[in-house]
Amino acid sequence: MPALTRNEAQLRAQLIDVQHYAVTLDLTGGEDTFESTTVIRFTARTAPDTPAGTSVDTFVELKPDELHSAELDGSPLDPADLADNRLALTGLGEGPHELRLATRMRYSRTGEGLHRFTDPADGETYVYTQMFMDDIQRVFPAFDQPDLKAVFEFTVTAPAHWTVLANGITERTGDRDTDGAGIWKSAPTPVISTYLAAVAAGPWHSIRTEHAGLPFGIHCRRSLAPHLDADADEILSITTDCYDRYHQKFSEPYPFDSYDQAFVPEFNAGAMENPGLVTFRDEFVFRSAVTDTERQTRAMVIAHEMAHMWFGDLVTLRWWDDIWLNESFAEYMGYQTLTEATRFTGTWTEFGVTRKSWGYDADQRPTTHPVAPDPDAVPDTASALLNFDGISYAKGASALRQLVAWLGEKDFLAGINTHFSRHKFANASLADFVDSLAAHTDRDVHAWAEIWLRTTGIDTLSPRVEESHGGWTLTVDHRGTRPHHIGVGLYDREPDATLEPRELLTVDVPSDEILSFSGPRPALLLLNDGDFGYAKVRLDETSVETALRQLSAIPGALTRAVVWNSLRDMVRDRELEPAAYLATAEAHLPEEADLAIVQGVLAFARLHIADRYLAPEDRTEALATLTSLARALLRRTEDGSDPGLRLSAVRAHIDAATQPDTLTAWLEDDTVPGGPELDPELRWRILARLSVLGAVGEREIDAALAADPSATGQEGAARCRAALPTAEAKAAAWERLFRDDSLSNYLFSATAQGFWQPEQAELVREYVPRFYTEAIALGARRGPAIAEAAGRYAFPGHAVDEDNLGAGQAALDDPALVPALRRKLVDQLDDLARALRVRDRARA
Repeated sequence: MPALTRNEAQLRAQLIDVQHYAVTLDLTGGEDTFESTTVIRFTARTAPDTPAGTSVDTFVELKPDELHSAELDGSPLDPADLADNRLALTGLGEGPHELRLATRMRYSRTGEGLHRFTDPADGETYVYTQMFMDDIQRVFPAFDQPDLKAVFEFTVTAPAHWTVLANGITERTGDRDTDGAGIWKSAPTPVISTYLAAVAAGPWHSIRTEHAGLPFGIHCRRSLAPHLDADADEILSITTDCYDRYHQKFSEPYPFDSYDQAFVPEFNAGAMENPGLVTFRDEFVFRSAVTDTERQTRAMVIAHEMAHMWFGDLVTLRWWDDIWLNESFAEYMGYQTLTEATRFTGTWTEFGVTRKSWGYDADQRPTTHPVAPDPDAVPDTASALLNFDGISYAKGASALRQLVAWLGEKDFLAGINTHFSRHKFANASLADFVDSLAAHTDRDVHAWAEIWLRTTGIDTLSPRVEESHGGWTLTVDHRGTRPHHIGVGLYDREPDATLEPRELLTVDVPSDEILSFSGPRPALLLLNDGDFGYAKVRLDETSVETALRQLSAIPGALTRAVVWNSLRDMVRDRELEPAAYLATAEAHLPEEADLAIVQGVLAFARLHIADRYLAPEDRTEALATLTSLARALLRRTEDGSDPGLRLSAVRAHIDAATQPDTLTAWLEDDTVPGGPELDPELRWRILARLSVLGAVGEREIDAALAADPSATGQEGAARCRAALPTAEAKAAAWERLFRDDSLSNYLFSATAQGFWQPEQAELVREYVPRFYTEAIALGARRGPAIAEAAGRYAFPGHAVDEDNLGAGQAALDDPALVPALRRKLVDQLDDLARALRVRDRARA
């Protein structure tokens, strides 16, 4: 089906205004389809430079299972005229029109459109919408582009015991006489974009409260009710604290009539900012023990989505080239507001360790793009979907953090509030935003935007230290094009082997200035201390030596995060041996106090160092090092003082195990000696590792699933079965992945996660070249969500060799390759080529 082009959207916006959608959904018709009837009120006008009275031709989009009927101003249209996803509307006169369409639509199993899920724990069914990009067309017809905002009202008929949620407050207005099904109506929204309309229906477990005169609610599946109840106070407190803080920052009040947060099953993203009805993946309702960093991540997502109520919902991008106006701002505001308003005051450390590396990696791949790409680079919705990545989120947020450091928060917030005031309930572009900022500062923000937002790539900053009698000098070498306003930390080694901060300098780069200092040079000199910049940072030789020997002695978690990121970049750029990074982790993580750093370093060491950057013959030794490190962390936490760190150590120990004995004993005892007791997450994690090692089989997996028949249990069993080291298990998993189109998005991903294992390279060797041809066919058949999941989870990333790289590069020439899969393959193959280069350097 054709993707909407930017040119088509611009023309349609000149020809029509849309006032109102009245959408009627009947969700009682069976497991596969639902009835959807829509009445759209809109106004037509002649295009500029066209004689008055000229008729207007345009189209409405829909992707029905069947178009029953269509009427325009009371006159029937021929349903057979539906071409792909477009129904032509021709000969429109100037003035108001009413379009009525009755359709049968198909439920989704891939998280797109109206997703339907039956909970294996209790048999209850839930549905929710994900309308993003062009997926509204799977639910009801629409003039589907972000700058044709309208009012939305929903009428939904649902099973009698269901509750219906929507963007506006919903009310059960009656029951159907024939079967008692509930009839629900939603209050009309303010004008919003089509992709933000939302409905969620099912027998929700709901907790409701009121704050600042507004109804708030949180909702989840009934089977998750005890777990939501346990965390309800924390979730609602985070929500209301962020709400209050945003009202202190922003001059425009929250613009919608309620604030519901629904935790929904099999959700593809982290969350979606539907106004008044934010949807979250329900993994955020924790069934098992989690670390405080994971709670912080949930809190950040809550803050991020609430920021969207202003950045994206109140003021919306005009076209998808400005997606950063949504995501970069929500990312920055989410982290900053969480730091200011809640107990999670160390959020920028987690951003530096986890999110920023996501942006750095994306910015060094062939698919990099500017934070704010040229409009011509986003010609249609298919290309726009590819830009929801580390650039639009992490790099954009980093650029904004740098902007605030350079501009000052007062002027930054003044510019934001002007932007809201000028463009509320409307659409805006990069130029509009920069103009709003420029109204409050003498600094040249237009030039800043061109340099920071319209360019690609990542700069590198390196210190050049020269010592002389009685003093030393510093020059910052700058490889790149952007200006940077950064801190430079100077640290001295104390007699007790700690590092003491001497001074924090503030410097602007590039500069020809040579900074001169008296006395001895510091033991550690760190560019971008405080992490306000966005650049790769190098250490001089003395500082590298200090970092490798005394990293855990550096005061300040954010400072240590900058150092760890520098070491990570050096490994990726072949300036530091992977084994040296692993040795540094073994030496310093046992003393690390920040959990985000521990988790981030362990993840890089396991997934990149051990599994990809080291040669296969060195992997067992690397896993032994990680096991030793995990044991050291377990010893450190024997007193119960840090349950989050202990949980991280247990997970690391499980994932790095090369022999089954210890894990089998834990599973049989249902506890780790000294704690924690095993919960569902740990049991499935152990079982997955034992499956890889061949220490369990179908019998043990079936027994575990009988004990935990939940959705998470189903996914765990799928992952374990795919991980079994037998030809029969691999053949069955491959069949499920690439031939069985009934797998939901989550079960597909779980099966793919289990399939490829470095320990089983020989067993799965024949499948490596098959992946490319079969994934291409799968993507064309099942659509973007499954195509993206195939590229992310089913890619044979364990096979770090030229044959795999060559097969993948050849596949890029296949004309059947859909954009979502192409993008993932280009990124995966670039990472594969990097891993090969790192290995070659290590061997040399």
